[in-house]
Amino acid sequence: MNYLEFEKPLAEIEGKSAELRAMARANPEMDVEKEAEALDRKAESMLGDLYRNLSPWRKCLVARHPDRPHCRDYIDALFAEYTPLAGDRNFADDAAIMGGLARFHDRPVVVIGQEKGDDTKSRIARNFGMARPEGYRKAIRLMDLAHRFGLPVITLVDTPGAYPGKGAEERGQAEAIARSTQKCLEIGVPLVSVVIGEGGSGGAVALATADRVMMLEHSVYSVISPEGCASILWKDAEKMREAADALKLTAQDLLKLGVIDQIVPEPRGGAQRDRKATIEAVGAALQGALDGLSAKAPEALIAGRRRKFLDMGQKGLAA
Repeated sequence: MNYLEFEKPLAEIEGKSAELRAMARANPEMDVEKEAEALDRKAESMLGDLYRNLSPWRKCLVARHPDRPHCRDYIDALFAEYTPLAGDRNFADDAAIMGGLARFHDRPVVVIGQEKGDDTKSRIARNFGMARPEGYRKAIRLMDLAHRFGLPVITLVDTPGAYPGKGAEERGQAEAIARSTQKCLEIGVPLVSVVIGEGGSGGAVALATADRVMMLEHSVYSVISPEGCASILWKDAEKMREAADALKLTAQDLLKLGVIDQIVPEPRGGAQRDRKATIEAVGAALQGALDGLSAKAPEALIAGRRRKFLDMGQKGLAA
């Protein structure tokens, strides 16, 4: 278990419990189960207290937890007959965005997602989930394919933001993001998006301009990272906690503002504590959303999606 900064007291208690049980395994005559169970109860209580009212900054830390399930984990667990499609037919394949044809509950779909990687080698290969223009152009190609064959689109969002490097800018990063967002608004098939970790800036919006936008309970979704915001406003990245409070980036805040449509609950202690339960909860939410959209005509889907985003912000202004 990788413990976050604010989980250090919990790490000590769970470590002591594990140490007692390890000693008992080495010396079967030792009876430490009662003490270990008492520590387990204390740890469970502390876990509930820690996660009951997480601050926005702590939610950022949880959303970035390396043990949270990533895009590939969801695809492997929820989708059958997944056939990846690569390349933008223009420049290259971008490993930060993966996608292809699949079956979801025996329903043919197109699934697209941002993959951060789960170890040093894969994170470098995936560019930590930060897509270049060719990644967004690949997503556009897949959405075109879905529209042509009448296949629902599912997107899994998990990125700190689009890659801001020189090469990406030279190849039209802003234009690629804008066209991907535009394509989301043009396709006449159901489009459902889930923010499974970080939803950073236009790099997330390019895949999340959907009929139904959902977020995991401890995920975040914002126009900029707290560190980036603090660097711009206060010229001090260490003020990221204040920036996180101001950005209203939590799922709970965004549901109140009408930016998202649904919060998918996570197990106590976050998705990293029970990956299987988290993936199942996302699968159930996706199924419900697709069932609600499947009967709508293409014209109604496009009109409703456009209206949804044109009206966005009215709820917050009225409040």
